[in-house]
Amino acid sequence: MPSEAEIIIAFIFKRSGKVELSFSEMYLTLSMDLKWFTPDNAKKFINNALKQQLLFKKAEVLRPGFEINKINVPFGFNPAGKNLYKDEKKPTEISIFDEIVEKISRKNRIKKEDIYEKIKKIEQEKNINSDVATLLVFKEFGINLEKFYEKIEIK
Repeated sequence: MPSEAEIIIAFIFKRSGKVELSFSEMYLTLSMDLKWFTPDNAKKFINNALKQQLLFKKAEVLRPGFEINKINVPFGFNPAGKNLYKDEKKPTEISIFDEIVEKISRKNRIKKEDIYEKIKKIEQEKNINSDVATLLVFKEFGINLEKFYEKIEIK
């Protein structure tokens, strides 16, 4: 019997009709399109799937680590497991980036989804990682970025 994580991965790849997806395609599908996870938790889910070898990263694309056609995705499937993405150190931690997006959203009366889409667009246009694109969007909205530089450098 497949795990819930395997069903999620099979669903994403079957839905896309592709054999490989970029990291951002996968996490944005999980968070923005399907709204199954926050963007931060979607990234954690993907990273955990990589650690468990449910996904493999080759160059800049992700491929399933199992035969997705052997996985039956139930009609109306919606993940129920809350432990699919938890960081064991701080299971209820909210990403500082997500907090800032929330503040920008409230202050400027902009939908959070629109802010995340703007981040995605910059990431793709400039061919940079999502954290750097996020910092560029925050700077555009006047957020002081100094406290984030070290965190991004570590990655």
